[in-house]
Amino acid sequence: MEAFAKRITLLPPYLFKKLDDLKKEFKEGLIDFGEGNPDLPPSKNIIKAFKKALNKLENHRYPKYRGELELREAISEWYYQRFGVKLNPEKEIAVLIGSKEGVAHLIWGVCDKEDVYVTTDPIFPPYLNNPLLVGAKIFTLPLKEENNFLPDLDDLKKIRKIKLLTINFPNNPTTAFANLDFYKDLVSLAQKYGFFICNDNVYSEIYFEEPPPSILQVKGAKEFCCEFHSFSKSFNLCGWRLGFICGNKNLINAMMRIKENVDTGPFKAIQEAGIYALKYEYNFPEKLRRIYLKRQNLLLPALLEYGLEIKKPKATFYLWAKLPKREKSLKFALKLLREKKILVAPGTGFGKYGEGYIRVSLTVNEKLIKEAISRLK
Repeated sequence: MEAFAKRITLLPPYLFKKLDDLKKEFKEGLIDFGEGNPDLPPSKNIIKAFKKALNKLENHRYPKYRGELELREAISEWYYQRFGVKLNPEKEIAVLIGSKEGVAHLIWGVCDKEDVYVTTDPIFPPYLNNPLLVGAKIFTLPLKEENNFLPDLDDLKKIRKIKLLTINFPNNPTTAFANLDFYKDLVSLAQKYGFFICNDNVYSEIYFEEPPPSILQVKGAKEFCCEFHSFSKSFNLCGWRLGFICGNKNLINAMMRIKENVDTGPFKAIQEAGIYALKYEYNFPEKLRRIYLKRQNLLLPALLEYGLEIKKPKATFYLWAKLPKREKSLKFALKLLREKKILVAPGTGFGKYGEGYIRVSLTVNEKLIKEAISRLK
């Protein structure tokens, strides 16, 4: 059956849908390192807060488009405590049904046909797919090992009339870590050439050394920048769909013009649980970091022994593994799946420069990690 809209034909098959399809062939015994889907539960107290909120009649009505003000105030307070950045809850924060929808709505709200849009390669697929739908001119900045998987800003200077640059640090899939000096250089270019920047900072609380900064910590960044955050990674609320955007009010307003015509805010009871998480569960991410680090220390040496090259990540719950002799990533992933019943994400699913790599997610319990290690041996 032919697609009704031609724009649909522009979209490549979505990586994680393809991985889901592959899983169907291996219903038993599959160990899934493919998707970044946390296996750990949220705290019992967050669940209790949600259950309590379910009993409030007013929570079953339509939520506010930007999210409930009380949640935006809690976000503002958390953001100041975490990054030292003051945000206006009414103008500089909007609550999202997960950050993924915010990515799409931001790109649709900011970019017109033929506008110059820049992102990195590799990158989380929605950052490459959504600009296709608006007909933007897409340029990518390679993330290479020799530059610690950070974009070369000299490459950025060569691109003319940029409208929007989207980045994601700490990075999915490469686990690359951007420090404040990098953001300062980036914001300086935005000020000089007059383009907007959006940083996807959803892995800000999953780190193993120094805490990742916010691009909004740079002086003057709010004039050009916004940032995404998510409750999915920090509080294991993936299926609840709760995130937020903050920073430049004009970028947020552009996103909201699209969002208001597509959906409303998240379920109000979930927003109440989010308020509780920010106010009373601020130590919860520390528990997650300990668990992910333990898993990392268990799996990483085994993958090195298997012949992969991996730099120890500073952040995220992924391992970005270089294949032996630059073997093709999809071929390697399929071989691993068929011979070992181990699923990983091929690097090419994240872009051209992901070739020769696989992404391994640490969202798998220790028992299954040990079983995977046994199979690899």
